Amino acid sequence: MTNYPIEILSEDYDDGTMVDSKKALEEAVIGHKIISVEGNVKSDDRYWGMDSTVLTLDNGTKVQMIEQGDCCAYTEVEKFLLNPECVDHIITGVGTTDEYQTWHIYADMGDVLELTVGWSGGNLGYYAFGFDIRVIPVEQ
Repeated sequence: MTNYPIEILSEDYDDGTMVDSKKALEEAVIGHKIISVEGNVKSDDRYWGMDSTVLTLDNGTKVQMIEQGDCCAYTEVEKFLLNPECVDHIITGVGTTDEYQTWHIYADMGDVLELTVGWSGGNLGYYAFGFDIRVIPVEQ
């Protein structure tokens, strides 16, 4: 069950990249709690120093939402709101509204985290956009 209806984007604006980004984030966070969120974190050299939003989960795993941008295409987290009254609840899903401009990471009690996302596919098929979701496990 989802708290948000599944959004269908026009193929003129998205080639499935935003849908894939949402699915990757779901796979990384469902079943966990978010302990903290950091914005504007520089990524390593593999990502050419792109900014990322880093979610730290209850098991110590870090999930980087690495922004992408190239020419007229981009994806970025503009702002986020962590709801402290819901952080003690297990994440059950990720939803979007406003044509993938608002992302909701939710639990049974409501949104744990809401992200405002700016994005454009630019000239589809030529430039990078969407999030690169990178899961960094705790070092054993």
